[in-house]
Amino acid sequence: MNAPANISAMKSLARPEISAAADGPFDVVVLVLPGFSHLALHAYIEPFRLANMVSRMTLFEWRIAGMDSQPVEGANGLKVSVDVTVDELASNLEAHRPGQLALVAGEPVERQLTPQLNGFLRLTARRGVDISTFGTATWLLAQTGLLAGTRCTIHWSRLAAFSEVFNQPRIRDSLFVKDGQYSTCAGELAAFDLAVDLIANRAGAFIAQEVCRHATVDGQRSGSNRQTGPSGVAFAGVSECLIAAIRIMEENIESPIAMSDLSKRIGVSRRQLERLFGTYVGSTPAKHYLRLRVDHAKRLIEGTRLPLVDVALASGFISSSHFSKCFKNIHGISPQQLRLATPAWIGRGLG
Repeated sequence: MNAPANISAMKSLARPEISAAADGPFDVVVLVLPGFSHLALHAYIEPFRLANMVSRMTLFEWRIAGMDSQPVEGANGLKVSVDVTVDELASNLEAHRPGQLALVAGEPVERQLTPQLNGFLRLTARRGVDISTFGTATWLLAQTGLLAGTRCTIHWSRLAAFSEVFNQPRIRDSLFVKDGQYSTCAGELAAFDLAVDLIANRAGAFIAQEVCRHATVDGQRSGSNRQTGPSGVAFAGVSECLIAAIRIMEENIESPIAMSDLSKRIGVSRRQLERLFGTYVGSTPAKHYLRLRVDHAKRLIEGTRLPLVDVALASGFISSSHFSKCFKNIHGISPQQLRLATPAWIGRGLG
């Protein structure tokens, strides 16, 4: 005879108790800067609203902060109202520390670190408040020096420039990275993943899963997931050897490796490697590798003021003339022409 069902145990599995609620609502302050991404902002806030809804409890509260009390205009031209200014937050940090300060920046991000913002971020860090950044906002945190020795990430469009400008932080091509007091994420929809991770830690996996279900998202993504897939590859049915080969290429931009060495590292013959690239990428391995290096150089020219000779060396070119020729063949303009078209405000950065 079967034992009677344990109704209370089944209920606890269906809707576990939320211990975090005993501590009161978790206070999230989102500091938005002019030109911020509305997609990143709402992708971060909405999961907290859903967590409150599915739990029928006020697990999270959130406020919008600004550098002053004026509404802040996002990249799409829409403005959001400010609930609290950074000066008001700073004056009240001793009495009331928020659970987290999240920072959403705009462009040009290199020009957004004012002395006021620098002082506020450093004060917030000294008070032990957890700080999160979305997308390019990681650049601002690196400029303050707070990310020294910290694992972090930034939007894929700034990965190359960030690596060259800032030597101390350890950059990762990930959706989000948590390292001690700091969490950094790629921005945009990756902000949703960072919020769900916080919900899972505060309210449990069940609530996090319910948030994903209500948002019609197919489960919680790990922060270790890469932002970018292998360039030029359609994921469905792609050979693992091909993906491994492109990963190795991407990790060896500054010091390119020979195709014979590449094929040995992934355990296939040179002929097999060429067939894989011809089938899935429509190019030879050598041409694809060259394009990866030239695209890396393009991101450095657009994102930094590094001398072109340094850009060439960082992209695996010993000869400036060869670099210039390859660059023009792929992008239609020379590195010098692209540099002239790059906004003057872009700088090497601090760090």
